[in-house]
Amino acid sequence: MGATARLTGEVVRPGDPGYEAARIGWNRLYSRYPEAIVFCCDAHEVVDAVEWARAEGIALRARSGRHSLEGWSSLDGGLVVDVSRMKNLEIDEAARTATVGTGLTQAEAVAALGRRGYVIPTGSEGGVGLGGVILGGGFGLLTRSMGMACDNLLAAEVVVADGARSAKVVLATESTDSDLLWACRGGGGGNFGIATSYTVKLHELADVTFLIARWTGHGELGALLRAWQRDAPVADERLTSALEVDSSAVELSALLYDGSRRELTDQLRSLLTIGDPDVSFIEGAWPEVYGSVDRGPEDVANWKFYSQFVTRPFPDEAIDLVVRFMDDAPSAPSNFFCSSFGGAVRHAPAGGSAFPHRDALFYCEPGAAWNDPELNSRALGWAAGFWRALRPYCDGAYVNVPNAPASEWERDYYGPNRERLRQVKATYDPQNVFRFEQSVPPEPC
Repeated sequence: MGATARLTGEVVRPGDPGYEAARIGWNRLYSRYPEAIVFCCDAHEVVDAVEWARAEGIALRARSGRHSLEGWSSLDGGLVVDVSRMKNLEIDEAARTATVGTGLTQAEAVAALGRRGYVIPTGSEGGVGLGGVILGGGFGLLTRSMGMACDNLLAAEVVVADGARSAKVVLATESTDSDLLWACRGGGGGNFGIATSYTVKLHELADVTFLIARWTGHGELGALLRAWQRDAPVADERLTSALEVDSSAVELSALLYDGSRRELTDQLRSLLTIGDPDVSFIEGAWPEVYGSVDRGPEDVANWKFYSQFVTRPFPDEAIDLVVRFMDDAPSAPSNFFCSSFGGAVRHAPAGGSAFPHRDALFYCEPGAAWNDPELNSRALGWAAGFWRALRPYCDGAYVNVPNAPASEWERDYYGPNRERLRQVKATYDPQNVFRFEQSVPPEPC
């Protein structure tokens, strides 16, 4: 195998002692057995990996935080290019920018930037890789004040295919390879190449007030959804909130950036006066609070999520559907999650972005979560049924939370941007080297 010498980085193959640990992803519902996994420490090792896979004629996938919900960051019999060790971070104080490695998790990025007095908007689950989040959009409890994570992307270093068997590093900025930068702002990870670092716009670190209100049972769920969907998308832009329902309770998470407890309570009055919630507060710098925001049980093996954006308020029949499905949840941690949009999300960055859901009122996500394999059929059926029942009331979906069964997934993820994304794909990856189950095709629509 003449090209084998070019596969640099730490290589793990079937039969090696670390193979099982190296191949396993976060969602145990999917299990893949790659021909090799290469842990890369810099962009040159990623170039070597792509060239080796092309020379050997085997498929490849990029992987960072291992949180690909459908298991698409791995594959049977191919090469996994793991970039999780690329955790470099450099801050340009004068420009107020940071260049971050694609291997940083969200929690690592929040902590490292916070130590220097800065913040960027990220998602709320700390263990998720920062890179994949940015490339697909990226939203959390700073979104309405600072925009999507991808809106703060100023440049991306990407390893792309080159010629018949080669690869090269491209720096996509607003002035060079600007169409690739546009695609990296919400076009999804793994579509055009393997991103290795990102230059992002920094925001001043400020104290935040974080509230959690919890209502036991589902008795107030309908009233809470009605009030939240009316008020959350038009609230003060410093305020972002989320509602999450599990089998036994409803929880409101809300974060006010650079504001007081009294301000936050006043702005949430329409929700907090419903029923008798248990309310708690955390106040402090964002990195300190972030650990309390990090959501999701860690001891669950199997997950099935679906994503939907909502541009018109749910009518009563849609809210009744949510209550009915949650009353019939297949397991305790199965949930329905909503995150408020509006505010800064409505404004695309200079140069635009591939993220099309600017007019959404909020995002929602039915998700089954379970451990017992005997629940597989019921949990999968419940999640799919929940998603399908809500589809008439929703517009579009989130590429970072893919809807695998959707036939119109390109339209759902990208809306009017899908034709331009195909053109970017045809420019940078005409031979479709970077492909997976729902990757952007290089052909015209």
